[in-house]
Amino acid sequence: MKLAIIGAGAWGTALAVQACQRHDVTLWARDAGLVQTLNQQRENTLYLPGHALPASLQVSHAPFSEVLSAVDLTVLATPMVSLRAVLQSLAPTHRQKPLAWLCKGFEAALSTAQPGGLLAHEVQAQVAADMLAGVLSGPSFAQEVAAGQPAALVAASAHASVREALVQAFHGDNLRVYANEDVVGVEVGGAVKNVMAIATGLCDGMQLGMNARAALITRGLAEITRLGLAMGARADTFMGLSGLGDLVLTATGDLSRNRQVGLALAQGHPLEAVLQSLGHVAEGVYSAHTVVARAQQLGVDMPIAQAVVGVLQGHTSPQQAVAALMGRGAKGE
Repeated sequence: MKLAIIGAGAWGTALAVQACQRHDVTLWARDAGLVQTLNQQRENTLYLPGHALPASLQVSHAPFSEVLSAVDLTVLATPMVSLRAVLQSLAPTHRQKPLAWLCKGFEAALSTAQPGGLLAHEVQAQVAADMLAGVLSGPSFAQEVAAGQPAALVAASAHASVREALVQAFHGDNLRVYANEDVVGVEVGGAVKNVMAIATGLCDGMQLGMNARAALITRGLAEITRLGLAMGARADTFMGLSGLGDLVLTATGDLSRNRQVGLALAQGHPLEAVLQSLGHVAEGVYSAHTVVARAQQLGVDMPIAQAVVGVLQGHTSPQQAVAALMGRGAKGE
């Protein structure tokens, strides 16, 4: 099988390292200087240090027309902010070949007329509606996948050919890939768990205890599920890898960038300094406002997500956010 992974960040590189053990894989990066460094050092010291690039892995900056001409599967490992532009560039020539994205989040609102923003499959419907596309998601830290530690992902698409291509590409001894048709549910779970991970980082950074953490994760899952159902997802998806699984990992794992944001904010560090120190994208920071806006459009109550937005925007302190959440009236579960 021949694969192209577009984007040489941590996650794209990790999947390339794993897949090239069994397939012909090209890892593409937009930065020609990074490609030169990767080919010389055979290690992505910028985004995934400590993991050698196998000799069989090809790294390229060639035009898409050359890199993608004979691939069986294209995987977009770009941030959410770049998805629309990449899909637009691929749409004229990539309609009949399976494609999947890895990004988790909501696209920022393009105008005041559309304040809620869009999930990845909604972006694709606008710019490349006839493309055979889907999403690969689930609980996964790039460092552990690159090291060959066990993990499980979910491949979601309305097209059986895309689900089958993703399973064939990445399912192996150390990485299980489960197929799912519920693209909406998988994407909502992957996007909103980042916001809930910031909330859990705030909780832990304030040393509120494990009882509070458990309550926050559980109620966070309830919020994710409510939004997903309102958008047409299946309820059972949120008890799977892209719902409960990804939420638990991102909310509690110390490798989680979104959790690190919450921890740092709870310690009084300004958001701009926190983001600069990360060196990587923390999607929850950019998606939180959009998540809440989309929920409000649909009449979905998301108090935890709203509290996170208040803290990120500087309107509310972490302490005030906790007091507001705990002061809500009693209700049935």
